[in-house]
Amino acid sequence: MYYERVDMRKSVNGLSQLVNDEFGMNPGTGNIFVFFNKGRDRVKVLFWHLNGYCLFYKRLEADKFQISRGKSGLEEISRRQLDWVLEGLNIEEVQGHPERQYGVHF
Repeated sequence: MYYERVDMRKSVNGLSQLVNDEFGMNPGTGNIFVFFNKGRDRVKVLFWHLNGYCLFYKRLEADKFQISRGKSGLEEISRRQLDWVLEGLNIEEVQGHPERQYGVHF
C-alpha cells in the first residue's frame, strides 16, 4: 500500500511506471499495488493476472478510506488487510486471528 497521494488520472501504464521507477519493483510479479488520491475517497489497485494487468477502482460516495495520514512511502499488507481497507476499516486498529496452517494433532 502506497501512502503518498497519487493522481487518479493515472491508469495502468502510469501506475506500473510508478511502481517501476519509485519502488524499484517489477509490477508484473503478481504483487498487488494499492494507491489512494489526496482526498482518500478513491483507490486504485493494480496487479498482474496471468497475461495482463488488472486495475480495480473504487470511489466512495460519502466517506474516506481509513489510512494513517502520518505514514509515508510503501508498506506491505496482506490480502486480508486489503479487504479491511476496502471495507472502511483502519488496519492499525483491527486485529484478526492469526493465520494458521492445518496440522494433525494427536
